[in-house]
Amino acid sequence: MTTLLRARDVAFAYPSAPGTPVLARLGLTLRVGDRLGVVGENGSGKSTLLGVLAGDLAPTAGDVERAGSLAVVPQEMADGAATVGDLVARSLGTARAAAARLEAALASGDGGTHGGAERSRDVALAVEQYEASAAWDADRLLDEALTRFGAPRDPARPLAAMSVGERYRVRLACRLAEGADAVLLDEPTNHLDPTALAHLTQRIRTWPGGVIVVTHDRQLLDDVATAVLDLDPTVDGVPARYGARRGVGFGYADYRRAKRAALARWRTRYRAEQERLAELFDRRDYAYEHLSDEWRPPKGSKKNRRGTRARQHVKAADRAHARLERTAVDVPPPPPEIALPALDGEPAARTSIASGGRVLALTGAVVPGRLDRPDLAVELGPGGRLLVVGPNGAGKSTLLALLAAAVAPDVRVGYLAQEAAFDAATVGGAQDVATARILAALEDGSLEPDSVVPLATTGLVAPEDLDRPVAELSVGRRRRLDLALTLMTAPHVLVLDEPTNHLAVDLMDALTAWLREVGAAVVVATHDRRMRADLADWPTLDLG
Repeated sequence: MTTLLRARDVAFAYPSAPGTPVLARLGLTLRVGDRLGVVGENGSGKSTLLGVLAGDLAPTAGDVERAGSLAVVPQEMADGAATVGDLVARSLGTARAAAARLEAALASGDGGTHGGAERSRDVALAVEQYEASAAWDADRLLDEALTRFGAPRDPARPLAAMSVGERYRVRLACRLAEGADAVLLDEPTNHLDPTALAHLTQRIRTWPGGVIVVTHDRQLLDDVATAVLDLDPTVDGVPARYGARRGVGFGYADYRRAKRAALARWRTRYRAEQERLAELFDRRDYAYEHLSDEWRPPKGSKKNRRGTRARQHVKAADRAHARLERTAVDVPPPPPEIALPALDGEPAARTSIASGGRVLALTGAVVPGRLDRPDLAVELGPGGRLLVVGPNGAGKSTLLALLAAAVAPDVRVGYLAQEAAFDAATVGGAQDVATARILAALEDGSLEPDSVVPLATTGLVAPEDLDRPVAELSVGRRRRLDLALTLMTAPHVLVLDEPTNHLAVDLMDALTAWLREVGAAVVVATHDRRMRADLADWPTLDLG
């Protein structure tokens, strides 16, 4: 089986933090037919790994071998002044060049400038390149991908004038149409509706080469992955690869089961070592105490002999303690200790709520060019629930923005937009951003001091990230920060637009369970198929 990518003992650290490697002791092999899912906590190095494999980042240790063509679709990409037509032309460049080469080879014999054998070799090579790039079908495949992904098709349309989702879908369609041997996808489901997800799933499952996909989408892992590479810490420091034995099926549930078992073994070993360390501490303390006592012995005692024996006990205890410390493992980092707040769904100023006990009411939803539903009426009482679904372009995000603005007086709303309230260019640290938001809410009277949900208590933001500039946080960690900021004001109504985007798989089940139990009223729009299935008993508004 042809090997397309091989990484050996790879490590990587950014120049700004050379002593803190993002990747360490990583090895993987991608062969034809492999579909490797990559998971891990936000900030564990998933996007960095793709950059190293693609050659965009040079590893600080180890090496990467590549064979065949390679296409990468990152989460974020600088498009500059590019248009849809520019990306289409770039995508079809290889196929069109192969078609032109074949045409030239076939025409070269007309003037007799080539001998028969040489011309045959030229034609054979041109045909091979033509078939490898599927040049005869490239335009149709790209047209189909743009259609199935719901991507803009106007060649003159600038990417800078599009939404994040529209830009991503154009890039995804174009890169897949290139037909590379190995494809690296970074969170490809973030901006896809069910139709587009079905098309992506089919393309990955039938890809003739190999695919590496970084994803939080549990259903996609179930549908396509032949193995899962988990970048979360392990007992031996080597990223774990979970996969099936030959001829045995493999899915997300199998991965979760295997990871839980590995983590349980790690914790068991750690607890046993900590108990042994505590025992050695007690023995050493006992020896020290008796050594101290022996320098003031009762009259007539053999102090020198007793003191020497005590010192021997101390040295033995020190040696045993040092041996165990050298072989002890670190504290196993379990899935993040998420402690999402309960939230009170009943505003204190009940008398100010609109008649009928509603915390949110919207009649008619019309935004020219984006949403035209004058017939729409949405009402939620305290603790109410609403799931919003529909294809891309149906106006889900527009509707959620209207709902967030339609809360009753004295009702606090937490609105998580699909696009972050800040980006990588935001100046200041995570704690600075949080402080500014809280001070603004306190100043305008929408929040009482005792209602604040501290940033660090949710477990969404790691302590080491509190003072880091937002620009240095990964896309996933910025998303977690945005969610934590949404919860800081203890909202009575939560309006969440694609809350699973960019989040790690370990957070997904916890987030879904919390949404089902939280006291606040909740409106969710999500493309995540597993979350939609888990919330299928909620009242549903379909904008399709």
